[in-house]
Amino acid sequence: MGVEVKNLSFSYGGGDVLKEVSFTACPGQFLSILGPNGVGKSTLFKCVLGLLRNYRGEVAIDGADAKTLSVPEMAKRVAYIPQSGYPVFNYSVHDIVLMGVTSRLSVFETPKKQDSERADAAMQKIGIAHLRDRCFHHLSGGERQLVMIARALTQQAKVLMLDEPTSSLDFGNQVMVMAQARELAHEGYTVIATTHNPEQSYMFSDRILALKGGRILTDGPPREVLDEALIKELYRVEATVSSLFEDRVRVCTPNMILDNRRPEDVNQ
Repeated sequence: MGVEVKNLSFSYGGGDVLKEVSFTACPGQFLSILGPNGVGKSTLFKCVLGLLRNYRGEVAIDGADAKTLSVPEMAKRVAYIPQSGYPVFNYSVHDIVLMGVTSRLSVFETPKKQDSERADAAMQKIGIAHLRDRCFHHLSGGERQLVMIARALTQQAKVLMLDEPTSSLDFGNQVMVMAQARELAHEGYTVIATTHNPEQSYMFSDRILALKGGRILTDGPPREVLDEALIKELYRVEATVSSLFEDRVRVCTPNMILDNRRPEDVNQ
């Protein structure tokens, strides 16, 4: 199940926030949408999720027009993982994950035994089964994000949309969440994540789509996309992009930090 966006434009009234955006996200692929604040990343997500419908252009989820999908129909296709999840009531981890089945229940229907087993299986898959009976409020930020991913798996949607999933996490939790998202993509899910972090998008993504001024600046494999020119264009920062570990990692260092170094030392 994939996502196809064609010539998408959206305006809040003071000019277009998105301008003729077109891309396809396919099963088995991790797509990072990279860009600074205010370029339309969150608006793009809202259009794809059907939260904003007065856009121009087309959004298709597995071939179905997103504008025609009801909330339950959308939930069967797409799972949304927000920047942070913090419910008012202190549910257990199992209860939070079990909430993923609600889109498939009728108004007065309650979860069945097989639904609970599905939630347990999702927690086992994500590696958080040991947290099953813990209070959600007592978890670390990274653990809460993994719980939200497990809830998305319980939802049984094949498209996962993560909105800056590591924005408030420490380094270890960032790696844990992104590695899990990449693994799910390689298992056949369509994974789309917004991010401000170019190094992270390079390390974990199969494709990078860079947005600037509501338009697509570039779209392609990380090795072809992430370079010094892109960093300068997106973030208005002169930076040196260094390749490490046979180009499996690229590090972006502002040139102001390197001013006192010799040119031959830059990539050491």
